[in-house]
Amino acid sequence: MTEALAPFYLWFKALHIIAVIAWMAGMLYLPRLFVYHCEVRPGTAEYARFVMMEKRLMRIIVNPSMIAVWVFGILLATSMGAWAHLWLHAKLFLVVVLSGLHGMFSRWRRDFEQGKNIRPARFYRIVNEVPAVLMILIVLLVVLKPF
Repeated sequence: MTEALAPFYLWFKALHIIAVIAWMAGMLYLPRLFVYHCEVRPGTAEYARFVMMEKRLMRIIVNPSMIAVWVFGILLATSMGAWAHLWLHAKLFLVVVLSGLHGMFSRWRRDFEQGKNIRPARFYRIVNEVPAVLMILIVLLVVLKPF
């Protein structure tokens, strides 16, 4: 462990886990909202309600929690001196992929907001599974540390 950060290790770990839970909740819920949003005609009050729900979810939960995941994850890895471990590099790769997916969700949310969604509900049903698969792989890497 890095001596200067070692006393804060458990705090970093707890805050990282809390942020991961919040981020994953949003990443699993947002594409589900997109599925239902596809069924609503642009310009209606119901469409506007979905736009508002998606925007608030991104701004209040998903974006801040992703930032917190990165900040506390970096502090956690540094405090435990884990940068040389291959499992951490694999985990970071998957977190970068998840962060890219987050960016795609953000783009698709703006498409809905502008009434420009071109994807069917089936697309979002399939995409809805991607964060769950990434989460499972990330948790397995962290717990099992296979390499």
